[in-house]
Amino acid sequence: MFSKACEYAIRALLFIAQKTCNGSKVGIREIAKGIDSPEHFIAKILQGLSRKGLVQSQKGPSGGFYLDESSLNATLADVVRAVDGDSIFSGCATGTKTMQRGQTLPAAQRVQKDPRRHLAYAAVSHAGRIQSATRKSKLFLKR
Repeated sequence: MFSKACEYAIRALLFIAQKTCNGSKVGIREIAKGIDSPEHFIAKILQGLSRKGLVQSQKGPSGGFYLDESSLNATLADVVRAVDGDSIFSGCATGTKTMQRGQTLPAAQRVQKDPRRHLAYAAVSHAGRIQSATRKSKLFLKR
């Protein structure tokens, strides 16, 4: 399914959205601690997401990471695509390598027909856009 980097990316963006909704910025140490991630690993992930416009950063003593309006409208599918690429949208939804080509488990059949639609649906209807997810309630970001 998702790589560890992708899981951390999703958790980090949700954490940043939650912590910066008042216009502040959050530092890498606080993010790493808040999502229970190695600091250097999450820094590398956020650097890549910053290059792709999914998170913004500002250097300096009052710097840190934050989300602008376009980042707040990102879906989980956007984050997955930025970190893991499109392969998750075309491979087996369960990640099982022992299945024959064309075989699917019943739970995966609908998702495998159109995984982009289902991941975008999950983002909009369950987690919501990053912005609305943070407004509804506090998020549980640690395992």
